Amino acid sequence: MRDPRLFFVYIMTNGPRGGVLYIGVTGDIRRRAWQHKNKLVAGFTNRYNLTQLVYYETFYYPDAAIAREKEIKGWRRSKKIALIESMNPRWEDMARDWQNIYKPDAANRREIPRSA
Repeated sequence: MRDPRLFFVYIMTNGPRGGVLYIGVTGDIRRRAWQHKNKLVAGFTNRYNLTQLVYYETFYYPDAAIAREKEIKGWRRSKKIALIESMNPRWEDMARDWQNIYKPDAANRREIPRSA
């Protein structure tokens, strides 16, 4: 029996407390963090240099993860900061050492397709 698929809600930033926050959802947190760190995702995260993973939650169902992402996005900044600090009080990059773990193959090196 294969392992169940997991989904993640995550927060990326470009610095502690005063930095820009980005909330996203993904089915592969290591790959997604790698994409952000290597600036392979054109747009907001690339423009604001959002390369530090400071928070994430795990879900078994994609609809639950999407609902949680929308919930967090609707919060005030102070509540988002309190959420981050509940898990990561020093705002350390939780994916700092993942570069040594996640080694993408050629198929994973391409950019994420963007809709027209």
